[in-house]
Amino acid sequence: MTPLLLLPGMMCDARLFAPQINDLSGDVTLMTAPIGAHATMAELAHEILLNAPPRFALAGLSMGGIVAMEILRQAPERVEKLALMDSNPLAEKPDVKAGREPQIKAVQAGDLRRVMRDEMKPNYLADGPHQGAVLDLCMAMATSLGAQVFVNQSIALRDRPDQCNTLRNFHGPALVLCGRHDKLCPVERHELMHELLPNSQLCIIENAGHLPTVENPEETTAALRRWLEAE
Repeated sequence: MTPLLLLPGMMCDARLFAPQINDLSGDVTLMTAPIGAHATMAELAHEILLNAPPRFALAGLSMGGIVAMEILRQAPERVEKLALMDSNPLAEKPDVKAGREPQIKAVQAGDLRRVMRDEMKPNYLADGPHQGAVLDLCMAMATSLGAQVFVNQSIALRDRPDQCNTLRNFHGPALVLCGRHDKLCPVERHELMHELLPNSQLCIIENAGHLPTVENPEETTAALRRWLEAE
């Protein structure tokens, strides 16, 4: 089976995919890549490509999906399959851009935990019995990555290009997946990506918000397995 490269979302690391790694690692070569060392999508994608196999399946969640689209733009011949989860192909809207600078300044002043707690993660998740544990995991990942990664990622997201044409030109097997209750990247955004990708399947994960890999890992892993096995 083609090697699988997993790209986590903003202020997340490989722990975001722990259930999938545990379930799939016996059947496929799995890799994850950090996405915080640079402040442009182009540089983030270029560094990942330097270390990736010649050909691979590519799956990204949230910001990881946005970086995945840039990888696809730079090296479409190397991406055999594409999975975009809870992501967004569009450039950032002006009102969202305007909110980045206060967050960046607060984090640079030492307020990373507050920003993550009050302004970001509570909007990510569906209600449910596991929400507290998932929020704790998110905070642990964010604090281990630190303030500079937050700043770099915020700037890269703020200045990202539109990738709709990139998706139109990809004809490999594609999965577009999101949590039913994702407020950050709603279902409508995934319907758009499904329409743009010529050979895609749309999968809506119930009882999940922006992080279905850990909110509803069983259904998410099953969808990824079907995608990996697709011809």
